[in-house]
Amino acid sequence: MRNISAICVAMGLAISTPLAAQSVGMQVVDTAGGRVGTVTAIQGANLTVKTDKHEVALPKASFTPSNGKLLFAMTQAQLDAQIEASLAAANAAVAAGSAVKGISGAPVGTIEAVADGKVTIALESGRKLVLPQVGVRGNADGTATIGYTTEQIADLVKQNTPADASADSAPAETSGTK
Repeated sequence: MRNISAICVAMGLAISTPLAAQSVGMQVVDTAGGRVGTVTAIQGANLTVKTDKHEVALPKASFTPSNGKLLFAMTQAQLDAQIEASLAAANAAVAAGSAVKGISGAPVGTIEAVADGKVTIALESGRKLVLPQVGVRGNADGTATIGYTTEQIADLVKQNTPADASADSAPAETSGTK
């Protein structure tokens, strides 16, 4: 058992140890007492809450303990709608013209095409990278993220460039698997 009291102190929750030991599984309610969801996990500075439709990580600071439950400022319907809006924006970001970032947040290129379950990314180097669509995550800000660093992308391109390619040759198409 982890030091539950330390976790609760870090959360800013002034609750007793027996209640703290029950954080996972605690009911989350709105300010009117309506059910929002249930805490399914504690992950760093976030609590994972399962609503009727979604599971989402929310900052611990968003909750206030009250009578063995956690109060949250949104209703279940409001939270579900907010999650769905974020998911829709993220899904829309995996489209031609969207900026692409590497896993560290550095810009790596732009989505050129999305077709047949693959995403073609025009890299800043002029090369192209083709990934399975599941390897590209859309973000609510309209950008997309791939699971590679800029260094890993450079290595992929280097590995897939013919040894006799001249500097004037067309960009190589590189397939990644992440």
